[in-house]
This record gives sequence, structure tokens and C-alpha cells, in this order.
Amino acid sequence: QVQLVESGGGLVQPGGSLRLSCAASGLIFSIFHMGWYRQAPGKQRELVADITKDGSTNYADSVKGRFTISRDNAKNTVTLQMNSLKPEDTAVYYCKADLIALRTMAMRDYWGQGTQVTVSS
Repeated sequence: QVQLVESGGGLVQPGGSLRLSCAASGLIFSIFHMGWYRQAPGKQRELVADITKDGSTNYADSVKGRFTISRDNAKNTVTLQMNSLKPEDTAVYYCKADLIALRTMAMRDYWGQGTQVTVSS
């Protein structure tokens, strides 16, 4: 059974920082794209940032220059460093991985359970 488990959410004041981590576990053959998405109340889920296996990154315009995504292929983890946080960054943040599980040998996307990030004074 493949699982993605996120950690690191919480409450932070505007201008503060948080670091989100996500670990993929289980019988995994290979992981391709990994990324972070977020969903605010009443809004659609949106891409925050993603990263390819070779480290190429892509960011939403709203977080460029403030957020940094990175991954450790040996540990099957992806991290999102969030700086200069704003109230509009408040959302549930989800980790996503496009991977091939050993059991199926077919690529599909897997999602974490989500972690709440609240930016408020």
C-alpha cells in the first residue's frame, strides 16, 4: 500500500515561515513528479509548486520568490519551504506524487491527507 504522509502545517503570523514535508512510503517502483497543491475554503484546489525527478521546478505566480520546493529521491520525500507567508496562503496543503507502485506497475497519482496552514495575526 502506497501512502503519502504530510507534516509541518500550523498557525503562523503574516511574514512568518513554515516548512511542509511529505514522505511517500510502501512498495514503490519509481516516483516521477512530486508537488504541493492547496485548497482554500470555497475555492478549487490549485497547484502551488511541483518538481520533477531531476529537480526542475514550477511555481504558481502567487508564491514565486517566497516558496521553495525540494525533494530527496533517496528518501522519497518532498519539502515546501514557505517564507513571507500571507493571509491568502491560508489553505489545506496537499502533497501529490505521480508514481509507479510495485504491485500494479502502472503510473498514477497519489495524494496525501492534507495539512492545514493558517496565516493570521
